[in-house]
Amino acid sequence: MRILIVEDEEKLARALKSGLESEGHAVDYITDGEKGENRIRMCRNDYDLVILDLMLPIKNGFEVCRDVRAEGVTIPILILTARDSTEDKVLALDSGADDYLVKPFAFTELVARMRALWRRPRESLPEELRIKDLVLNPATREVFRDEVKIDLTLKEFELLHYLMRHPNQVMGREDIFAHLWDFADNSLSNVIDVHIKNLRRKIDDGHGEKLLETTRGVGYAIKA
Repeated sequence: MRILIVEDEEKLARALKSGLESEGHAVDYITDGEKGENRIRMCRNDYDLVILDLMLPIKNGFEVCRDVRAEGVTIPILILTARDSTEDKVLALDSGADDYLVKPFAFTELVARMRALWRRPRESLPEELRIKDLVLNPATREVFRDEVKIDLTLKEFELLHYLMRHPNQVMGREDIFAHLWDFADNSLSNVIDVHIKNLRRKIDDGHGEKLLETTRGVGYAIKA
């Protein structure tokens, strides 16, 4: 999952980024509302979730949420704020937020709420992704091929998840990188090739039909 954090407490933003990256996600953070809104608008198809504070410099979270929803942005938005009044919660949800978590919070609860948001049907996504005998469960983070469990690293899982959500579509290297790595990462030169090689070894080698395809000079696809 690729996540954008809009939070003006930089120490908290960095801690969240570190924790979520340890869960296998790609994370960017921005510390003011106006820049956050611009990033959401420009990259609406790149992010899977926005974690949004309410009390932000330049433009507050209520305004950001309302304005991006008015433009048709459908990315799930999780409000993370110290404001705990019922009025604030109602206003945030009426502005288009999908969930609301009050600081201080348990990181495990944040991750659980993120999973719950991701399971909500935006495009009628199934709880389990299945292509032939390859099965991926986003909730349990388990992968099976011909009923045999396959152990993947966090990044390998996210890469496979991304490809399986777009069966038979050749996903370009730049698109993959944009979805799975944050903007600060400059290792595009070989990191995708390495992960594809490892993924192919685990899900294709010794399993009969090859599902992971390479279109030279373009990108990669899962063959359905």
